[in-house]
Amino acid sequence: MANATIILAGIVTLIIGVPLIDYSIPGKEIDELAGETWSPLDQSDWQKLTRSEIPLRVSFARKQTDGYFLPHAVEDYVWGVKMSEAQWETMKRNRPHLFEAHSATTVPYVNRIYVAGFVIFSPICPHLGCRFAWNANMNRFLCPCHGSVYTRDGEHVAGPAPRGLDPLPLREREGKAEITWIRYKSSTPDRVVVSY
Repeated sequence: MANATIILAGIVTLIIGVPLIDYSIPGKEIDELAGETWSPLDQSDWQKLTRSEIPLRVSFARKQTDGYFLPHAVEDYVWGVKMSEAQWETMKRNRPHLFEAHSATTVPYVNRIYVAGFVIFSPICPHLGCRFAWNANMNRFLCPCHGSVYTRDGEHVAGPAPRGLDPLPLREREGKAEITWIRYKSSTPDRVVVSY
């Protein structure tokens, strides 16, 4: 009985100890927490967006780690908006808090919001976390849960949402568009990062 207890304790120690040691060593996980995980956007969706004047849903696969499970790919989407320089300047005028250096709502990687004439928005409504959609008839983003309404450049114009849409960092690398997934806290006027 004593030997069985010692063997069982050894097995439990290995099961718990190895992941603890692995996570205590600095490495790639630290970079991911700093927002350096980039996910490529679906190439066919991206090509459609480059030819479209209306916002389009763009698919991508992001890496997700849940508790004790191994990291795995999760299919998700974002909203891509093609913008001219004039539209970008209008967005900067209408949503200056995104770009102010000491604002609580400043977006991380603010210099990567507008890349190659495109802006990418998180599909999560800032009110309670529902998923909004583009309504071509109204020329607005609409959240079906509680009726929040946003302009094409993500400005909040109606409904209970406390802020405008959350842009995501975008970059082009080796001919492919990539984003960093950021989840922001809902129901607050401040843009608080919950996770990358």
